[in-house]
Amino acid sequence: MCKVTAIVNQKGGVGKTTTASNLGYALAYQGKKVLEIDLDPQGSLTVSLGYDDNDYINITIATLMAMAIEEEKLPDRELYIVKAGNIDLIPCNIELSAIEVSLVNAMSRELILKSIIDEIKEFYDYIIIDCSPSLGMLTINALAACDSVIIPVTPEYLSAKGLELLLKNIIRVKKRLNPKIEIDGILLTMFVERTNLSKDITEMIEVAYGGQIHIFESRVPKSVQVGYSILHNKSVIEYANKNKVSLAYKQFAQEVLERGAAN
Repeated sequence: MCKVTAIVNQKGGVGKTTTASNLGYALAYQGKKVLEIDLDPQGSLTVSLGYDDNDYINITIATLMAMAIEEEKLPDRELYIVKAGNIDLIPCNIELSAIEVSLVNAMSRELILKSIIDEIKEFYDYIIIDCSPSLGMLTINALAACDSVIIPVTPEYLSAKGLELLLKNIIRVKKRLNPKIEIDGILLTMFVERTNLSKDITEMIEVAYGGQIHIFESRVPKSVQVGYSILHNKSVIEYANKNKVSLAYKQFAQEVLERGAAN
């Protein structure tokens, strides 16, 4: 049975794309069939997984959503799903920005992405959606289509402060569109253990949300290897398998699997 997970935070620079790609690869190394969907018009996930010229990709998630809005039959999945090492990818480019505008007047606008995922989810164990840094219609589509949410948060005040608004939106979607949605947990990224700021913000998050939301034990440390891996169009796990970030994401993936088995 497929589990659809959205990586969500309206704040940029918290490691959503890095988390999406490395969680996908870590799950694939555990023998899981994984599909990633790039739902950010910036196309960062697509580029980081090796598709630099994403403007020239024939069929992207924007193409599929445009077809779904017009209620057209989608093409065969082999025509729009590309390979990125051990995982599959539905790529993205700047055309997705126009789709967000089109969604405003679309029938069942919040469920367009879900209609696409429903056609392909039987082929995968996990589908991971890398969301844009906003709470706009694209992110609402991701929340309406997913089974669970993972929230990357950096140990910074503004990142932690933004959690309240995000959680309110998830609750609204749960009430109105997707009653089965659950929050898998909060993942601390770019963590610098030796600084008091990291410790203080982590404690603040645990006090404010720990009673109601799971906080993953894994802490993803800050490392220049993340930047180098993106430069080489690879996940950190592929680029530097023994790096502390790679080890953290492998541990994180194990937590995700264990939580899935428990539920």
